[in-house]
Amino acid sequence: MKNILVVALTLFFGMTSAGMAEFKLDGEPKIAFIFHGAADNAGWAESHNNARLKMEEALDTRIAYAENIPEETTKVRQAIDLFISRGHNIIVGTSFGYGDAFLEAAKQYPNVAFLNAAGTTNHDNLESFYARTYEGWYLAGMIAGSVTETNKLGMVAGFPLSLVNWDINGFTRGALAVNPDATNSAIFVNTWYDPVIETQTTEALLEQGVDVVATDNSTAPVVTAERYGKKSVGYQVDMAPHGPKGNLTSVLFHWEAHLIPTVQSIIDGSWEPNPYGAFVGIKEGAIGLADLSEIAPADVAAKVAVTHAAIKAGELTPFDGPVLKQNGDVVIEAGASLDDGQLWGMEYFVSGVVGTMPTGL
Repeated sequence: MKNILVVALTLFFGMTSAGMAEFKLDGEPKIAFIFHGAADNAGWAESHNNARLKMEEALDTRIAYAENIPEETTKVRQAIDLFISRGHNIIVGTSFGYGDAFLEAAKQYPNVAFLNAAGTTNHDNLESFYARTYEGWYLAGMIAGSVTETNKLGMVAGFPLSLVNWDINGFTRGALAVNPDATNSAIFVNTWYDPVIETQTTEALLEQGVDVVATDNSTAPVVTAERYGKKSVGYQVDMAPHGPKGNLTSVLFHWEAHLIPTVQSIIDGSWEPNPYGAFVGIKEGAIGLADLSEIAPADVAAKVAVTHAAIKAGELTPFDGPVLKQNGDVVIEAGASLDDGQLWGMEYFVSGVVGTMPTGL
């Protein structure tokens, strides 16, 4: 998902949504996925492939897929057009960089349904979707903040974008909720997948005294933390196999929780694509945690369970006020919470984060 523009994300999926018309699927439903990476990459693509497999079971159908399709409009259109030529009429994309191609195709094929994860384009028959990942990261932060011995957490992140910044900030606020002395050192590696750079970055964090490392990218930070005898938090899929001794938990996507009912509504003829895209989280079952390690004390697990229930019930959000920036500026006062527009415009670190937000975004 390279070349993402923060300005696009701040519009919260609302770029092309005027005059949404009633949609009708053309023919018997036939579903296909298009992955940016390998379907078994232990990360973003695999989280979607896991959903595909669960959809096959729930919807009692075979679902085709294409993997390693780059974020190039021509390449994406080739994959889309090939699937449509073979009778597929529900196409699920998995990348921001697919947005233009999906919008073009949606306009050309008005009776084909298009869904695209992390996209910003929407149309009468195209709905982009993403998850409230910061909710899972808040819970993971509670665990990390409870077990750290140095009060130093670290996070290896991709790009300085709102949907990454809220992961960093959510993780930090979760840690502070149980440990007011905790800090979170965040480093952007400006890639979504580069094990070499992520390994080097993790080693740098460990040298600074960090004893719990979270990855917002690949398994490399989990593997590295394990090698140095430190703790870790994974992301996207359960990364415990890559850190069997030190992995505390992983923030998980459950895309099927959104996709199964959405595709079923397309099949039933009741689909009404949101003109601003779908934004789902713990309430919908789209975000959660992997099983907690035995390293996490029982009382911590109990606190996480209570907080999870409160988020699901809408009684708490990770960004309930007061929310302060690193420099102490108040983002939102006590008694209020950040709205979706403010979340998509999050271009700052909250108090408790150690690191510098790049300027000139």
